[in-house]
Amino acid sequence: MSGNLDRLAAEGVAVWLDDLSRERLAGGGLADLVRDQRVVGITSNPTIFAKAIRSGARYDAQVGDLARRGVGVEEAGRALTAFDVRWACDVLRPVYEASDGVDGRVSLEVDPRVAHDTAATIAEARALWWLVDRPNMFVKIPATQPGLEAISTALGEGISINVTLIFSLDRYDQVLRAFLEGMTQARAAGRDLASIASVASFFVSRVDTEVDSRLDKIGTSEALALRGRAAIANARLAYQHFEQAAASGQWRELAAAGMRPQRPLWASTGVKDPTYADTRYVDELVAPGVVNTMPEQTLRAVADHGRIQGDTIRGTYAASQQVLDDLEAVGVSYDDVVRVLEEEGIAKFTASGNELFEQLETELHAKRPAA
Repeated sequence: MSGNLDRLAAEGVAVWLDDLSRERLAGGGLADLVRDQRVVGITSNPTIFAKAIRSGARYDAQVGDLARRGVGVEEAGRALTAFDVRWACDVLRPVYEASDGVDGRVSLEVDPRVAHDTAATIAEARALWWLVDRPNMFVKIPATQPGLEAISTALGEGISINVTLIFSLDRYDQVLRAFLEGMTQARAAGRDLASIASVASFFVSRVDTEVDSRLDKIGTSEALALRGRAAIANARLAYQHFEQAAASGQWRELAAAGMRPQRPLWASTGVKDPTYADTRYVDELVAPGVVNTMPEQTLRAVADHGRIQGDTIRGTYAASQQVLDDLEAVGVSYDDVVRVLEEEGIAKFTASGNELFEQLETELHAKRPAA
């Protein structure tokens, strides 16, 4: 095992992989990462699935069966992705059991096209939960305004949820409230709170990409000195908000009734600017009880040359807030940055869904019997 990944785990950081494919499953690659690289969870998205279906032959037989049965593209997408997620859940089931249900989790997103429709998102979450039928699955729901009610409702029904596409501290506070509301509903319904899990996916690298672009346009020495500082500061402050929520009376009351914490999950941790250290969004975001979901390239980099030096979040809150204040002072509006990132995130989320469905339509068409 990698010493760096061992150290991450010892600090309370769960290492998840941001990738899933049938090739990785069938070839044993996922099992190898679980055994050798401390991987204890998986996240997926429609872009990952579209790439997997396009690049390998592992899906051909199932796609052929779906085509012969005349299955539509949406249901075909659910069938293919649920098959992979169910398989990954089974690979990770020993981790799930050994961690008493904390880790060993695999995430599957709702149809991106329903992100602004609360009722449709709830219906999709129910369908995916039923279809995969594994206790260590997460349904991913985006943290749009309509998504917040869907998150609470799904949690209240006992569905474990990965809340995705969080960029702003205000939206994260709303997600925390939605989590507590959902767990309150679950308790009122007599559900076993310990059987319901949740993570909140707070996006990291995209914040630096957007802020750095604005700083470059401003071009002053004061502005350029702030390059590469926004994303880590924002995520560290999110952890402070998590700690504050966990100290509330409502949280403590639900925890006493069996509720598990909704862990912060650092998403988008692959470095996009080649001038930055390729492990920075792991090294600088270490604290107890968090998840870091990494593309394999980042995972390998951390294992090889990461600098894991204990808790790098707690004790940084004043300095992190100062970074956001300094950005405002040079003309970078935090509120506008996170608004743009959420809008772009939903657009990319929807585009990735369309990419998956278009890829599937091509595959199904090629395999449908001639009339």
